[in-house]
Amino acid sequence: MKVLHVDAGISPNSVSRQISAAAVETIKQNVPISGYVYRDLEANPIAHLDRRGLASLGSDPVLQEFLDADVIVIGAPMYNFGVPSQLKAWFDQILVAGKTFRYTPEGPNGLAGGKAVIIASARGGVYASGTVMEAMDFQERYLSTVLRFIGIENISFIRAEGLAVSPERRDAAIAQAIELASEAIVDLSPDLAA
Repeated sequence: MKVLHVDAGISPNSVSRQISAAAVETIKQNVPISGYVYRDLEANPIAHLDRRGLASLGSDPVLQEFLDADVIVIGAPMYNFGVPSQLKAWFDQILVAGKTFRYTPEGPNGLAGGKAVIIASARGGVYASGTVMEAMDFQERYLSTVLRFIGIENISFIRAEGLAVSPERRDAAIAQAIELASEAIVDLSPDLAA
């Protein structure tokens, strides 16, 4: 199994990085890994999509790393109700017509199915289903939408939220997310874990 690990948190104490690292460690301890690629979008940012880069879209090694991976672990903090711009730039290199999706008369068709994605989500507030701030969650909703658009249905969120509510809430949320990350392997389909 080949694993792609992507981190987008910009803070040195990034909670999403802690959670994504725990998930990857769990996978490495429980499943034979034939390849591992780590991409740090803060240390090595991807250029935002512009007119100059449009012609080469689809030929970037970023896309090939994604296509080669069986499991993708993404450290994705919430910034201003959405994903970091670094992560959006990464997705702009991944969502490529003819490579990861195609348009048909019946609508779009995802071409990247069969992969599993584990998202380490970190949020200062509480945006979970049923909360007052649920409608402001453009982070996890965006991630689910773009991944399903390209055909990926096996998506797991490991969430630490309410991190800015209080120090006690932060510590408890991180501990719970790290514990959930240790169970990340359970959500991998049997054919991926083989």
